[in-house]
Amino acid sequence: MSLRSPDLLERARNILVGGVNSPVRAFRAVGGSPLLIDRASGSRLWDADGREYVDYVCSWGALILGHAHPDIVDAITDQARRGTSYGMTSPLEIDLAERIARAIPSIERIRFVSSGTEATMSAIRAARAFTKRDLLLKFEGGYHGHSDSFLVEAGSGLATLGISSSPGVPRALAMLTLNAPYNNTAAVERLFAEHTGKIAAVIIEPIAANMGVVLPEPGFLESLRRITEREGALLIFDEVITGFRLAYGGAQNVYGLKPDITVLGKIIGGGLPVAAYGGRREILDQIAPHGPVYQAGTLSGNPLAMRAGLTTLGLLEDPVFYRPLNARAERLANGIGEALGESALSGQVNRSGSLLTLFFASEPVRDYAGAKRSDTTRFAAFFREMLARGVLLPPSQFEAIFVSASHSDEDISRTLAAVRESLKTISSSH
Repeated sequence: MSLRSPDLLERARNILVGGVNSPVRAFRAVGGSPLLIDRASGSRLWDADGREYVDYVCSWGALILGHAHPDIVDAITDQARRGTSYGMTSPLEIDLAERIARAIPSIERIRFVSSGTEATMSAIRAARAFTKRDLLLKFEGGYHGHSDSFLVEAGSGLATLGISSSPGVPRALAMLTLNAPYNNTAAVERLFAEHTGKIAAVIIEPIAANMGVVLPEPGFLESLRRITEREGALLIFDEVITGFRLAYGGAQNVYGLKPDITVLGKIIGGGLPVAAYGGRREILDQIAPHGPVYQAGTLSGNPLAMRAGLTTLGLLEDPVFYRPLNARAERLANGIGEALGESALSGQVNRSGSLLTLFFASEPVRDYAGAKRSDTTRFAAFFREMLARGVLLPPSQFEAIFVSASHSDEDISRTLAAVRESLKTISSSH
């Protein structure tokens, strides 16, 4: 049987930049040919050549229910018959906004957009306007989208490709972004002391997931809340990944904290392109048309995405939803740890809820510097071995493995068998 992939890859490279529409899909960090996906269902993907994979990318965390969940498919299909885009406000936007605000008490006003990058960019604009300050403080390895202000010591794709910043970002703009090591309160205090009255906001992934999964140490997030309140700066939680994944609402509900602005994405769209930023009323009321801070979008609040999001959150609101999801993720993380212990390889498994990362590192990973000490060559070999056994992991050492509600106990068992075999193979080849 002839394979479709070689022809498709050649066509892609002749027309798409780098053959892809997002860099990590090119598999540059792990080697081998990138996948071309034909269809998906539940926990599985099938490529253009008919090969089946257990999927732990899950559209980079958006598909907490798994692929093509029947309730989501039905909702989107029904909505498509009613119209795919209005260019005007629909009741669906109000319904989803109210549902999110009920789940996340810190959100008093909200604005829907089409991507996480758009949401974080708009949140920073609102923070700068509200505080009348220009500087932004982020954390090394934190990824908040690809707008200019965030592409300094960023994680995710930049970490994967070994890029510390990006050409095209003006030096004057880059100088407005300050970086501190994750989990380092003293560094944050020092930056505020050096730039008194000039920092508009601190933005953070409350659980880092774009340098791989790195948990906040006890008291770290609380210290950021205290410092920002004391210094008149805003605290922004980027919960694009953690929102509605760790718990109904997100990390701020787990930790009992109220940021000034929250950024959401992925899960609130049920697999369709949607994101949002929301927060305190007086901050968000600056946004046009209520206030002078301009932000707009033709497809913002798209009715297909709103229906998918409403259906998704309706299912997640079930109080028992997260228990089996987190239990399977825990079993996967523990099993990987046991397999590492049986092998001759050094590794660390970090997990929070249904997010986890295997770092090929000899010491615990608590910040970006620790993540970067991981053996990326070994991870690439491990990725290829797992892929050959029908298990798709994120193609980067610096990303999270996502477990979905569609992953079964059998999927976890199959995955752990592949882990043991893959670790054994790469151990004997090094």
